Amino acid sequence: MGIKTALPHYELGFYALVLSCALVYSLNGIFEASRDNVNRKSFKENVRSGWYYFGRKMDVADFEWVMWFTTFRNYIIFALSGHHRSLGDMIYGMLTVLTIMGSNYLMLILSHCLLLYTVVVVKKKLAPVAAGLCAWPRQWGQQVLAVTNAGALRPLQSGFVTGTFTLQDILFYGGSGFTILRCMSFALETCDLKEGFYSPLQLLKYNFYLPFFFFGPIMTFDRFMGTVSSKAVTRKEDEMRSIRVQAVVHVLVILLVDVFFHFLYILSIPSDLKLLKKLSDWSLAGLAYSNLVYDWVKAAVMFGVINTISRLDHLDPPQPPKCITMLYVFAETHFDRGINDWLCKYVYDYIGESHTNIKKELVATIATFLVTTLWLGPCEIVYIWSVCNCFGLNFELWVQKFFELEPFARIEAKLPESMSRRIRGVFGAANFWAIILYNILALNSLDFALMVAKRILITGFPVSTLSIWFVTYCGVQLIKERERVLAIEEERSREMKTTDPAQEPRPQDEVRGARSPSHDPQH
Repeated sequence: MGIKTALPHYELGFYALVLSCALVYSLNGIFEASRDNVNRKSFKENVRSGWYYFGRKMDVADFEWVMWFTTFRNYIIFALSGHHRSLGDMIYGMLTVLTIMGSNYLMLILSHCLLLYTVVVVKKKLAPVAAGLCAWPRQWGQQVLAVTNAGALRPLQSGFVTGTFTLQDILFYGGSGFTILRCMSFALETCDLKEGFYSPLQLLKYNFYLPFFFFGPIMTFDRFMGTVSSKAVTRKEDEMRSIRVQAVVHVLVILLVDVFFHFLYILSIPSDLKLLKKLSDWSLAGLAYSNLVYDWVKAAVMFGVINTISRLDHLDPPQPPKCITMLYVFAETHFDRGINDWLCKYVYDYIGESHTNIKKELVATIATFLVTTLWLGPCEIVYIWSVCNCFGLNFELWVQKFFELEPFARIEAKLPESMSRRIRGVFGAANFWAIILYNILALNSLDFALMVAKRILITGFPVSTLSIWFVTYCGVQLIKERERVLAIEEERSREMKTTDPAQEPRPQDEVRGARSPSHDPQH
């Protein structure tokens, strides 16, 4: 309710002014902390030489970003530029994996494919699910675990990969992990066939498409094959222009992130608890928000670069994740739309169905986060993150059902739609900070998340608490206005397509529903 209700322009203008001033004030505090503490002993490893002529050092705490866009960028471009469409993708992908990782690793990946293909013969969905889940703990800990605990996980690689290089851990666990997801998708789609089976060649073609092999995004088997099997390779009008614009945007964003890393040490400051205690409540809140925005930018760029390449191959890859700034609903929170689609199709929607029944929703979210915990690698911080986000997703439905009861439903029905929108904006602002707090504990640390929560909710009450809440409310109302405009445009577009029989929507373009699980803090 209220999505199509416009607030007065002067009110929206006031919200925009308040939000802009608050962001500038908060980022200025982070800039001053970065400038005044650049030589701290705790920054020694994470802040290194940067722009010499500007006298600025660079925050290199995220070694993954630095690695991709400095050391390995030329190798990645070279490797991805050689693949071709259709059968050539499979051959080139297998040869590349063989060259980089060795024959034993290729045999490991092929064994995953063989295992999941073999269990399909029973045509029971439980078989590939059980096989896939059993393969995860033994073979794979995902990129995050490989980065944070590489020393402990490296013995698992013994015998599969020869030699050592910087990227080995990520490639090992990323490639084998995404292979299991793809093989499970293949097996589950095969189980849905009324007659016959998909061929092993189709599985290999699907799994060894090189741009997606090591790092995703995940395309479900039916969606991937539906695009690849199409004989038509003509492009839509202005599609190449869109691809070029997308590529240029990614380059500009990479440069912008580089600028931010030289002036705002948003990744290094959260690791120094003594410095955090000196920051104002506003700077601390801005730091938490900035970390989540950065992780979204990283996901959008890294998946975006791969998606741009796949679009050149006439694929329709998963869209980039929704900007964290636009999120005030747990049901829309995800940093990897491909994995989110996979989980929705095979776990969340399969169990939760319409997502209106509280008991089914609870079971669906628990099952989804159990699978996600395996994906991220079981450890204490992942357990806490999963429980918090699972609770947030269910709590939204509980609140929705509660306010649908009398007398709340009758009271809201009597309110003007603009007032209803304002009331919902107050709750959305609180939800926005719940999303931030639940996710920064996985992106940074539990100590940082607890400090932010304590400063904003307890020691900062009432001034900091209410003022930050009000600024967030202003942001939520601006987001709601954008959603209102987009909803109107989408409705008009749908009406135009309805009048034109040739413009029929594709299955993957149809909206699944209002709810989808928030599940992946990292990619």
